[in-house]
Amino acid sequence: KWIDYNKEISRSKIGEAPVLYVQNKDNELFRLHYRFDVGNFNNKYLSLAANYLQYIGDGKNSAEEITKQFYNLACSFRIDARTEYTTITLSGLQENFDKAVALFENFIRKCAPDEKALENLKLRIAKTRSDAKLNKTNIARGLTTYAMYGEKNPFNYTVTTDELKGVTASQLTDLLHGMFRWKHSIIYYGPKTLPAFVAGLKKLHTIPATFTPVPDAIKFEKKVPEKSNVLFTPYDMVQSEVTWVGNSMVYDPSKLSVVELFNSYFGGDMGSVVFQTIRESKALAYSTYAFYYAPDKKNARYSMLAYVGSQADKMNDALAAMNDLLKQLPKTEKVLDAARENIRKNLASERITQDDIVFNYLATQRLGLNTDYRKDIYEKVKSLTFDDIKKFHSEYISGQNFTYCVVASRDKINLDDLKKIGEVKELTLDEIFGY
Repeated sequence: KWIDYNKEISRSKIGEAPVLYVQNKDNELFRLHYRFDVGNFNNKYLSLAANYLQYIGDGKNSAEEITKQFYNLACSFRIDARTEYTTITLSGLQENFDKAVALFENFIRKCAPDEKALENLKLRIAKTRSDAKLNKTNIARGLTTYAMYGEKNPFNYTVTTDELKGVTASQLTDLLHGMFRWKHSIIYYGPKTLPAFVAGLKKLHTIPATFTPVPDAIKFEKKVPEKSNVLFTPYDMVQSEVTWVGNSMVYDPSKLSVVELFNSYFGGDMGSVVFQTIRESKALAYSTYAFYYAPDKKNARYSMLAYVGSQADKMNDALAAMNDLLKQLPKTEKVLDAARENIRKNLASERITQDDIVFNYLATQRLGLNTDYRKDIYEKVKSLTFDDIKKFHSEYISGQNFTYCVVASRDKINLDDLKKIGEVKELTLDEIFGY
């Protein structure tokens, strides 16, 4: 079932705030979301403030007492601060909607600074950060993001150690107090009719006559390397993990179907060319995949990502095998037929329901689209041939320069082998993580 956003989503306004509405016809539960186009790229303390809120009270009630009040209402709240947007969610029994909204509105506007709670939070964050630097998956993610964007990137754009030590409780509560003065949308999924919901929320949620401006978001641009190179971070293990990163064209909705088919055919699952060649046929890797990674907004670039995790003594052979596939796309009609069928089967069985309809719509809008693009993929992919994905591979992948992100033990691999690929730059964990 494809989504007709105009039919599935009803619209209204409360003051200057748009309302997006989907009715819950199944039960008496609600979910209310306040969606802000403000994220950590606008203020990198936002995630910290969102995390802090659960550990503080409002001056009259402690954090435990506020938690109990929500529990007694069979309701809950959370704040999810992402890079470019933030969502406050309240959910629970509709019969307690008014009480839950009033409780949260009072809490976020009156939450009280608590230095002891902040010190404890800082200790937990320090421990989490220390653990993150020991995790090879996190290291590889950071290295990959560094390859995409360069030295300053979304992964290491965070509150530094010194900034974390210096932040005060009042800085964070001031940030929380002002959130509802920022421009935001209201999303409701629940049993109330739209007019009843709007009329009720108007009494509980004050919209300012003019929204408070927010700092401009920091911008990160994907870099296209002039030649292939290597980023290396040592990690004590017997395996080696290599990720290829190649930034490519700007998002193009006309390529959606061919990208989908290419990904499924080339490296999307256990039946794909990459998996069957590198792991099954040549037994060079314990894990391998590859895909053309789509951006989540228009005017941003795709990236070609490939991965091989192997024993360190097989790394060079695994590198050669993946490079062969990146240069020359092999033809296997059986795999292509399965890839095409899997895409259509998965799209036909996928169901986007409830408030996910609204979030799917918002994600689609970020891409500059206004309709459910899955329908277009479903209809077009059946007529695509190997020549179509081979042309795509030739234009956007074969011959492309890559940054090779290598995580391995210095004692298990030969860095001179990596130097044959291009310049090798060794990164410290501080450079990768930003703290």
